[in-house]
Amino acid sequence: MKIRIVCVGRLKEKYWQDALKEYQKRLGAYVNLEICEVNDEKTPDRASLKECEQIKNREGERLLAKIKPNDHVVLLDLKGKMLSSEDLSARIEGYMLKGQETIDYVIGGSLGVSEQVKARANEMLCFSKMTFPHQMMRVILLEQIYRGFKIMRHEPYHK
Repeated sequence: MKIRIVCVGRLKEKYWQDALKEYQKRLGAYVNLEICEVNDEKTPDRASLKECEQIKNREGERLLAKIKPNDHVVLLDLKGKMLSSEDLSARIEGYMLKGQETIDYVIGGSLGVSEQVKARANEMLCFSKMTFPHQMMRVILLEQIYRGFKIMRHEPYHK
């Protein structure tokens, strides 16, 4: 199975890059992991609602271009379902048992995602009602996927 993190923007700070590399290395024992970054749009100060929608649409087109028709898309969104680590592990295991080839976890830009991206999502997942920086969320997501594989395999890590 392949897990793809499809996200808006690049990791700029070295500490986020280092954390991402560490979880990529750890996950390599369990799954084929790919990170697909698309360019973000510059949001002007005091952008109008119309400008914000245009930015989300442009970023959304880039995200959708990375997603293949048979991919199962999980959008990270504040309106998504909240799961425990054990529940996420069971979901990943379920995808594997059903023979799902690719799971795309999608992280939008600072304004969120377009309606087209929401419509393409097979499900939405919420990690918290709090807002996190998108760079941090990428690392949190990878940590939880790694934790999920450890739970699934009954290996020490999860407490």
